[in-house]
Amino acid sequence: MTKLIATLLTGLFASSVYAQATNSTTTTTPVPPTPTTASTSGASTSTSAEMPAVDARTNAKIEKADAKAEEKSAKADAKADKKVAKANAKAEKAKAEARKDAAEDKADALKR
Repeated sequence: MTKLIATLLTGLFASSVYAQATNSTTTTTPVPPTPTTASTSGASTSTSAEMPAVDARTNAKIEKADAKAEEKSAKADAKADKKVAKANAKAEKAKAEARKDAAEDKADALKR
């Protein structure tokens, strides 16, 4: 009986580890290789010196894209807010007309 329980627990453990390994939902971003600073050729030295400039340009492009995205998002939010305000005003106008009509109908009914 003990062997049966041990076998079942081992199988359960193994299947849970297998399930975690195959159904991993986390994504990893690839890490770019770091340039080596100690090199014997002049060509590698020039590429390693260019890396900070490339990183700076890449960061500038990323920041510019982020700024554009934020601006676009802000415009979309403003447009949505404007539509909501317009819809609310229309709804309030419709409510006011309905109340007015109901009051007139009530007044007509009392006159009869």
